[in-house]
Amino acid sequence: MSYPPIGAQAPLDPAHARFLARVRWLMMISGTAMIIGIAVIIGVIGYRVFKGEGSGAAPDVTALLPKGAKIVGTAVAGDRLAVVIDIGGGVEVRTFDLRTLQPAGRLKFSAEP
Repeated sequence: MSYPPIGAQAPLDPAHARFLARVRWLMMISGTAMIIGIAVIIGVIGYRVFKGEGSGAAPDVTALLPKGAKIVGTAVAGDRLAVVIDIGGGVEVRTFDLRTLQPAGRLKFSAEP
């Protein structure tokens, strides 16, 4: 009984050859999709790390109120901080940006004469 030399293979019939070619093609497609998926995940993580805002410490800010004014209430909406102030019978709402704590707007209410 003679054995074929090591590393030599018997020729495949055409049906098996087509099947192996299709399996190799599907393996290449799935491998490429996996590499692209990993690259996208690493890209998103890198983007968030390097472009992340608000990761630093909050700044210390002192806002001055008019003499005799009292803070009636505060609220947070989106990226704004609203402070309601009672100024001698009139009401004023001041808004600040949450990231920088810079004034963003002022709304005054007063009674009609």
